[in-house]
Amino acid sequence: MSLYKIRVADLDNILDNDEIDLSALRNFCFNGIPDCNGYRALCWKLLLGYLGPRKASWPTKLAKQRELYRQFLKEMVISPGEQDGPECIDHPLSDGPESNWSTFFKDNEVLLQIDKDVRRLCPDISFFQQATEFPCDLVQERERKLHVRVAPTTLSSANVERKGVGMTKINLITKRATESYEAMDDGQEAHWEVVERILFLYAKLNPGQGYVQGMNEIIGPIYYVFASDPTPEYRRYAEADCFFCFTALMGEIRDFFIKTLDESEGGIKGMMAKLSNLLHEQDAAIWQRLREQELYPQYYSFRWLTLLLSQEFPLPDVLRIWDSVFADDKRYSFLVKVCCSMILLLREQILENDFANNVKLLQNFPLMDINLVLRKATSLD
Repeated sequence: MSLYKIRVADLDNILDNDEIDLSALRNFCFNGIPDCNGYRALCWKLLLGYLGPRKASWPTKLAKQRELYRQFLKEMVISPGEQDGPECIDHPLSDGPESNWSTFFKDNEVLLQIDKDVRRLCPDISFFQQATEFPCDLVQERERKLHVRVAPTTLSSANVERKGVGMTKINLITKRATESYEAMDDGQEAHWEVVERILFLYAKLNPGQGYVQGMNEIIGPIYYVFASDPTPEYRRYAEADCFFCFTALMGEIRDFFIKTLDESEGGIKGMMAKLSNLLHEQDAAIWQRLREQELYPQYYSFRWLTLLLSQEFPLPDVLRIWDSVFADDKRYSFLVKVCCSMILLLREQILENDFANNVKLLQNFPLMDINLVLRKATSLD
């Protein structure tokens, strides 16, 4: 029997129990989840806490959450005035705080940014441009489609905007080409349109944070995994399940996007400091070389950490990295180790390069065997 088949059998043994041993599941998933039978989608739901360990609770939990999501769609996606009846006096030009239309136009400012971002999501694969088998029945009328509310434009660059006291923008220099996906005909929906709706709802339900550029890169892999599940029933509800798992993940990493928490241990500056300290422990020569060149972690690792390396590797590699990150007890300490291993594996080039070439090297991480990177990260103390 091949090693792959042995691993599949081992995972089946864990998942076949009436109550999942989450510790055993984490230990297994840390070494990678088999890319078949919908294992990754199920394991991520367990690792992110969307599903509990008791299997008997799953049907009720899923039905409840999916119905809740449907209510969110009814309340927050359908245009204002549609449910108000003929006696409603709300007017599109009203700017009163209670006006549905005032909220509608403010929402469109957020929606415009989301629309721009999701239209170029993962352009190295065609998945997000393709039609979903299960278009949302609540928004099939053209005027209810979110992308219709904003004029499509194309971004030439991306920023991470963090809300708090003041606003900070840090350019994300991406190696991916800018894309602008087209909307589907009436009665159909592209996958990027589904992601747009999820992000819009997240922004509506989290007004203190709202939508921040880069969230599209975090939700993309989750939605891809769920919408690619081999079981039709799970694919049908990929949108709702993705929303709740994305919300759970953002609950863990939201500090990365909030400027007022930068200095906290879980804030982005704290994470970059951990990376710098680990690099110093592992290879003082590289650390000193980057320090002499004044090439500080914020020049390259801000994007690595904030977006969980989703822009540094091809999607299959990102999924493999996230298996380990989601499974790790300390979660984002392992992400720091992966980032450190990436630098260590470029040792010779970094020590030889000047500042400009090192910036280019670290901001455009070269193609590399992801297993090599992960083995190196696992070996770090």
